[in-house]
Order: sequence, then structure tokens, then C-alpha cells
Amino acid sequence: MIEWINFGVFILSMILMSYLYTLSVQPVTRSEKYGNKAWKQCETFRSIGGIFELVAIINIIVWFFYPIENFNWKISSNPWIGIIISISMGVPCVIIMLKGVKDAGSETLKPSPDTKMYGGIYNYIRHPQTLGEFPLFVAIAFGFNSLFLVIFSAICIVVYIPIMIHYEEQDLTKRFGEKYLEYKKRTGALFPKFWKH
Repeated sequence: MIEWINFGVFILSMILMSYLYTLSVQPVTRSEKYGNKAWKQCETFRSIGGIFELVAIINIIVWFFYPIENFNWKISSNPWIGIIISISMGVPCVIIMLKGVKDAGSETLKPSPDTKMYGGIYNYIRHPQTLGEFPLFVAIAFGFNSLFLVIFSAICIVVYIPIMIHYEEQDLTKRFGEKYLEYKKRTGALFPKFWKH
């Protein structure tokens, strides 16, 4: 019973995290309806979304101890293989995510109408925090030797990331106008356009 409750909470947490984070990246769009308070709302959505993200990570850890028997697929009989893959994936992801957080500054948690377009890693990719953060779910699943959670997390990411990027970039285009459209032409969403630099 615990395993099914845990998996249900995991699914719910992923859905709520995704929904709230998608709302949080649309302050300009939301301000058309809610006025200036939309910026504070987006900050709140982002914070609550972060709580659900933490719950989802805890669910992956709990799965290690209480897996659903029919889906308890191991990556390998040697758990170190999953751990090595996890570290190999996780370290670059964390570095990219932290660089994105540093270069975005306070905008990472608190959207502001006064924020200018970022520099640093954002000169090369438009969504470094997304590229670093969401694959960590897959990396963590590898670390706990769960092929099912690797596949499930990967599917969630592949479905969610394009949706989130679509809504965020609509909002950023409203926010920065032609400057952002030019930026999109020369900069990759998740991977650099090396031929443009």
C-alpha cells in the first residue's frame, strides 16, 4: 500500500510542480489580467512548485525502499553501475543549473519587471536552468537503480520541457520584444548554436 501511495504522490507532485512552474514563468502574460500583483503571484507559484519538486525527489528515494513489485526493474544487478551513471549525469547538470542560477540572479526565484536580459551562460543557451534541473530526476533514478523511474522521469521531462519553454518564451517575447526574438535566432534553447558564435 505504501508503494502505491508513494507513486501516486510522486505523479501528483510532478503534475503540480510542472503546472505551478509553468504559471510562474508568465508574469507579463498574467499581469495583463491581474496587474502588478501577477509578479508576486509568480514568485509564490515558483516557491510552491519548488516544494513539490522536493516532494517528488523524496518520492524517488522512498521508491528505493518501497517499489511497486511489478515495476521494480533494476538497471543492473550491480547497483554501482546506476550510481556511476547518476554521478556522470548529475555533476554536469548541477554545474549548468548553478551557472544559470548565478547568471539569472534574483530572477531565479523572484521575477521582476526591472530585470534585464541575462548574460553569462545565457549568451549560449536560453534555458540553462531547465537543462540542468530537470534531467536530475533521471540522474537520481539511475542512482537508486530503478529503470522504471528512469523511463517514467524521462517521459515526463520530454513532454513537459517543450510546453514550459513555449509559455516562457511567449512571455519573454512580450517582455523584451524584438530584442528577445533576435536573441532566439542566434541562441539555442537547450544546446548552443555553435555556428552562430
